[in-house]
Amino acid sequence: MSFIKAKEYLEKYGLENKIMEFSVSSATVGEAAKAVNCKEEEIAKTLSFIVENRPILIVVAGDKKIDNSKYKAEFHAKAKMIPFEDVERLVGHEVGGVCPFGIEKDVQVYLDTSLKRFPIIYPACGSSNSAIKLTIEELEKTSNYEKWIDVCKNI
Repeated sequence: MSFIKAKEYLEKYGLENKIMEFSVSSATVGEAAKAVNCKEEEIAKTLSFIVENRPILIVVAGDKKIDNSKYKAEFHAKAKMIPFEDVERLVGHEVGGVCPFGIEKDVQVYLDTSLKRFPIIYPACGSSNSAIKLTIEELEKTSNYEKWIDVCKNI
């Protein structure tokens, strides 16, 4: 269902032809990079957190990790990921397919500046065997994001 929800959402933007489905898993950054045939850092992973009892998503480059002090400065709270068993109910997609497309209405989306290094990125598309090829501008247009933030470690 999540894949169909994401696909229907992306059809509104005329981007359904950029969606890729794989016969292998793309649930992790490494698996997704192999399936897409790109570098791991070009995978746009979507991380799910709870802030003030509300779910948020942060889309970051595949080679980055959250910096707890930057996160706390941005959200005025300690970084608390949504428990595995609650992700699908709160966000609308299961772990491995979480993306900012076709999500629950109350979920806020943020884009991390780590993505701006790339002309093309590959977020998941609602399932653990899908991705979509997008420009940063297309991600901005389709993600209904709140704002760009900088919450990743400088590795």
